[in-house]
Amino acid sequence: MKVTSDFLVIGSGIAGLSFALKVAERGTVSLVTKREMADSATNLAQGGIASVFSPDDSFEKHIEDTMEAGAHLSHPEVVKMVVERGPEAIKDLIDWGVEFTRKKDKSFDLHREGGHSERRIFHVQDITGREIESTLIEAARSHPNIRIYENHIAVDLITEAKATHRRVCPNSCLGAYVLDIQEKEVSTFGARYTILATGGCGKVYLYTCNPDVATGDGVAMAYRAGAAISNMEFMQFHPTTLFHPHAKSFLISEAVRGEGAILKRQDGTAFMENYHKLKDLAPRDIVARAIDNEMKVHGDDCVFLDITHKGADFIQEHFPNIYETCLSYGIDMTREPIPVVPAAHYLCGGIKVDMNGETDIKNLFAIGETACTGLHGANRLASNSLLEGVVYAKLAAQTCIKRLSEPASPFPLISPWDTGSARDSDEEVVVAHNWHEIRLSMWNYVGIVRSTKRLARAHRRIQMIQEEIADYYWDFFITSDLIELRNIATVAELIIRCALERHESRGLHYTIDYPETDDSHWKRDTLIRKNI
Repeated sequence: MKVTSDFLVIGSGIAGLSFALKVAERGTVSLVTKREMADSATNLAQGGIASVFSPDDSFEKHIEDTMEAGAHLSHPEVVKMVVERGPEAIKDLIDWGVEFTRKKDKSFDLHREGGHSERRIFHVQDITGREIESTLIEAARSHPNIRIYENHIAVDLITEAKATHRRVCPNSCLGAYVLDIQEKEVSTFGARYTILATGGCGKVYLYTCNPDVATGDGVAMAYRAGAAISNMEFMQFHPTTLFHPHAKSFLISEAVRGEGAILKRQDGTAFMENYHKLKDLAPRDIVARAIDNEMKVHGDDCVFLDITHKGADFIQEHFPNIYETCLSYGIDMTREPIPVVPAAHYLCGGIKVDMNGETDIKNLFAIGETACTGLHGANRLASNSLLEGVVYAKLAAQTCIKRLSEPASPFPLISPWDTGSARDSDEEVVVAHNWHEIRLSMWNYVGIVRSTKRLARAHRRIQMIQEEIADYYWDFFITSDLIELRNIATVAELIIRCALERHESRGLHYTIDYPETDDSHWKRDTLIRKNI
């Protein structure tokens, strides 16, 4: 089957849906998502979206907070642009139907989170992402120019170089090969503009608060197509995910600490004052390392987040979802501290893009967590992610719409997917085993604290696994599990290579071999590109 449209959007989180809604008035949209529409990191976001609004706040303060959190690796011109477009992004979401929580006097109830100097977090109770996602999905489903393909997973991008079997400079993107997971058929999706909005890659780690779909598909596909990849060493570990044997890494929002929760050891001793002047409101990288250190020094399995002093009414009003979820696991956060541990959360690197969201492959855009815009630097400031997704979706949409009026180049003939001599697999255990080994190696050797020796060990293991995957990939019919395995192996390699290259500690990348920050040599992005 061949599907053609003006825009091919891969991913159904806030970035992909925002883009689709922005361009749908001007052209046809094919929106591909590998599970159900709501299976995205956006849907799990609790805290909210950061934007200057209060008269006590300013763009300058938000810019300074973002630069400080990003260990001054963030690109100043990008930070300024995104922050100043914040109010416009909030208005867009409200226009689409998002109803942010307000106080009794109808003013917006703004939260404060770690690393922020002021209250600027727009939220919908503690289920902000769920409300944004459901609102945008409803708008997308009702739009006549948006055709949605659920349970479809992109396999690889189709470029002009791939279609013509010759070197093309600059290369351009023509669409993607996409597997219908239920029908087990690969179709060709051709488009004038392809937008990668596939989210992050938390599933490359053993413990993560990401959804199961977060396997770095966009980064892996873009890398294989020859796009530049940047800053993959900066994987953010969220400091506070629920520690419980039956909880699937449920995230305890940054806003809980923003409203006064205190991190404590098992004996009740508060410890964050030993690590940062902002104590429990320190940036995430510092809090995650502090918790990791406390657990190692004291031999504890977790630490505890205590907000009981705020009272039951306050807690239930401000955090109803977190309260009910904890209660379902036998933890009453109004009476007892919540056991928490860090878990892989957010990729601050990704596919390198310009200030319009375009990669160095023409007509290929990347927005949301899969992109490296320069906003986050070495560590993302809380609640800047949803902001970035909306802002860059609009910038990319405006760029594409402007180009629609230009004469389109004739599409080269795209060959259909070739299965070759592939056959059904009788070795599914290989996929499961390699999947687990990658995630375990990444957690043990490429985690919150690193060393050159550990990174080299992980690199050797990933290379061996990739050889097995390559043999398996070409011998058997592809499945969604195999595609995701191939992608997390690629992403693991990119994280390790970037981490090995950076000979300093900055933000989320902390190595015991180079514990100091080195501005003279390393105040720059890491960059990786595949030779094709």
